[in-house]
Amino acid sequence: MPSDQEQITSIKSQILQQLVGLRANPKPTYTIDGQRVSWESYVASLERSVDWCDRKLADLEPFEIRTQGYT
Repeated sequence: MPSDQEQITSIKSQILQQLVGLRANPKPTYTIDGQRVSWESYVASLERSVDWCDRKLADLEPFEIRTQGYT
């Protein structure tokens, strides 16, 4: 089973591929049968998902906290 890091990296990669396709062939926003389809909102949602992936991947990285005590 893939690790969390591998899964999040895969999700991010797939989203970035979708964004490349959407930017190469942009689509207009339209309304059909009273429902509005907003490609701009969809792209913004994908970009937020990439940001989420970046934050999760950063959380998985080891880190060091430096402190100094005084007496």
